[in-house]
Amino acid sequence: MQYQPPVSSRPPAGRPFELRARVPDSFAHNVTPLTPVHFLLRAALVRPDKLAVVHPEQHYQFTYAEWAARVLSLALALQSLPGWGQGERVAVISPNVPLIADAHYGVLAAGGIITPLNYRNTPAEIEYILQHAGVRAVLVDHQVAHLVPKSLPAYVTVVVSKDSGGQDPEDAYEAFLMRGYERWQALQRVPGAPRDWGLLEQAADELATCALCYTSGTTGRPKGVETTFRGSYLAALGNAIESELNGDSVYLWVLPMFHCCGWTFPWAVTATMGTHHMLRQVDYDKIWDALVNGGVTHYSGAPTVQLGVVNSDKAQRLPRAVKVSVAASAPTAHLLGKMEGLHLLPVHVYGLTETYGPSNRRLCEPTWRALDLDTRSRLQARQGHAMVTSDETRVVRRTEDGAPSAVLEDVRRDGKDVGEIIMRGNLVMKGYYRDPAATAEATRGGWFHTGDLAVRHPGGEVQILDRGKDIIISGGENISSVMVEQELASHPWVAETAVIARPHPKWSEAAHAFVLLSRQGQDALHGLGADEAEKKLTATLQEHCRKYMSGFAVPKWFAVVDELPKTSTGKIQKRTLRDRFAKL
Repeated sequence: MQYQPPVSSRPPAGRPFELRARVPDSFAHNVTPLTPVHFLLRAALVRPDKLAVVHPEQHYQFTYAEWAARVLSLALALQSLPGWGQGERVAVISPNVPLIADAHYGVLAAGGIITPLNYRNTPAEIEYILQHAGVRAVLVDHQVAHLVPKSLPAYVTVVVSKDSGGQDPEDAYEAFLMRGYERWQALQRVPGAPRDWGLLEQAADELATCALCYTSGTTGRPKGVETTFRGSYLAALGNAIESELNGDSVYLWVLPMFHCCGWTFPWAVTATMGTHHMLRQVDYDKIWDALVNGGVTHYSGAPTVQLGVVNSDKAQRLPRAVKVSVAASAPTAHLLGKMEGLHLLPVHVYGLTETYGPSNRRLCEPTWRALDLDTRSRLQARQGHAMVTSDETRVVRRTEDGAPSAVLEDVRRDGKDVGEIIMRGNLVMKGYYRDPAATAEATRGGWFHTGDLAVRHPGGEVQILDRGKDIIISGGENISSVMVEQELASHPWVAETAVIARPHPKWSEAAHAFVLLSRQGQDALHGLGADEAEKKLTATLQEHCRKYMSGFAVPKWFAVVDELPKTSTGKIQKRTLRDRFAKL
């Protein structure tokens, strides 16, 4: 039987659907505050019957008109909560299913602040963030509902979704939407009342906070990053342009939507009237099914995810190119070659939670096609230039002890002069929530200081060398762990690697490499004893490294691992690796 959306997710029958939120009367005719909610209303007006959200795992989907009705029901349901006011924080704990996509519009439309949480966090971490954010409501998927602490204040409303799309009468989220729908219908009966979306007033201050995304807390307690309506709108347009999204695009949700509001792609895809293809978890069989049969044109993810994609038993060369945004670290030559062979075209991007996700992109030149794979991968590994809606990314000098210079002086564009990446503009956070000291420290001198060390090449493109805390100082020489990792990863035996500082009796520190072997590496060491395998691996990789780097930078130790500890977004947790030696 064909899926029918619930009444709370249907546009009005027999009359036009009013898709214009009210602009506050205080604004002149030539000013409208920017908000990403506009993208949904425009898509529902221009292409009402276009598929907006498809969720094959649960066999339901919504057109843009249906999705706009569903989001309106959610916004009105939130506004019906006792004591609801502007700026209320609404936590969302959910995998990539329609619930979290709804919230990226409904919470903002209600005047709230979406607070997406990493459902891979521990219950203690979840509890801390909920308390720190001071949430008014929690929207949570049924599979992770156990993460919601029972100690929440009584005024916090918790709504659990069964991800039924209205097909389960016991789904509390669908009942919550029905509550908003009933309010919608009641208000329509009031003489002179606005119609439909006209019941909601657009946010008056485009510089107000619309999202509160928490950092991973790799160096301490997670910090709440405040981003604005204006920044979210412009970041979404920047990603739409840089990723070449259009009305025929189908975006596969591999990237967690809780991470930096899905890099603003929940808004970017809608801005171009493309289709959101939901994926509850990273399942490589389902990813390949979507790539082969679902018409997918775009997805995003870290290199660790791309490795799983290209090494899947289902992998096959696609008849069309699929654009893949890759972040966290650059794709290696080995990975790049495999991806291109499958018609997956990587686009290397760089950014942070504090910059709405990607703010830099490496542009690939047509002339590079004639270059060998190793040379091409080295060029693509650079973090490139600021995106179209970003201000220029700068790299500025630091003092000899590693502290930022009092005067922001740009490094030479020679690919050698090292400095810190700093940013400013529309795609930089408003600040850290309830942490003015950290905000002041991060934005000193009127620029956001990333802590990433980099060089600038003659063409102006930025290339990260390392995080400041990850630099290895061996015998007074600075070693970039990232550069060592890139050279190691170019060897065919290496699938993934992480390099950290390890105490050394003579040089104070030296490089220690953790290596995840490729299939070729596993075959090369097969049948050898542990000691013999370690000696062969060490000799082979040290010889490889000496071709590309000074002797002091070559790792002194190598350890084969079955996996590398990572955050939910694919970043390697070097602190966990360093802790192994601290405990010895």
